Amino acid sequence: MDQVNQWRSGTLGETAVKALKKNGFDAVYVDSREAASELVAKFFAKGKSVGFGGSMTVKSLGLQDKAKAAGCEVLDHNAPGLEPAAKLVVLRRQLTCDVFVAGTNALTLEGELVNVDANGNRVAALTFGPVKTVVVVGANKLVRDLDEAFARLELYAAPMNNKRLDRPNPCVKTGVCMDCDGDTRSCRVYQILRKKPSLSDFTVVIVGDELGF
Repeated sequence: MDQVNQWRSGTLGETAVKALKKNGFDAVYVDSREAASELVAKFFAKGKSVGFGGSMTVKSLGLQDKAKAAGCEVLDHNAPGLEPAAKLVVLRRQLTCDVFVAGTNALTLEGELVNVDANGNRVAALTFGPVKTVVVVGANKLVRDLDEAFARLELYAAPMNNKRLDRPNPCVKTGVCMDCDGDTRSCRVYQILRKKPSLSDFTVVIVGDELGF
């Protein structure tokens, strides 16, 4: 089964890489999370500011530790003990950092990145601002098209993240998006990157592992 899974991840991953390149992105497929971590770490250098978009995928690669070891200034709005005002400062600084590293909720085989945010800080940074943008995506987030991408958001990404964050939203009870209207709703800002933003230096790293939600 491992060989079959590797075949599927590699085949779909390379298809997505070709589509991303056609859409103007720099893109690469790697077999493992270790290879992905080493690749992304090459963008870190002493004195650079590195922002992290609150991604479970990125967290699983240990990239914050690599950034610190490289002498970078780490901009993490989820750092323990950060007061709300200080968190807002970090969120805004991420928009103009030297390197912004994030995940994505879905990647279509047509080379489109699909995301949903609560605050919009991640999707804002993915659109414009950072000197270098890097998105890391596990093979589990590859989907056929935009319809499947939004289905993935509703059936998996949104409920899982709401459960992780202990949000009192209906999807935590039902396991599927209920298009709620409450103040604690997490799904507020939707984004489709069909082409590379024209002023961005943007790399997408697809990993042949299951990563994040």
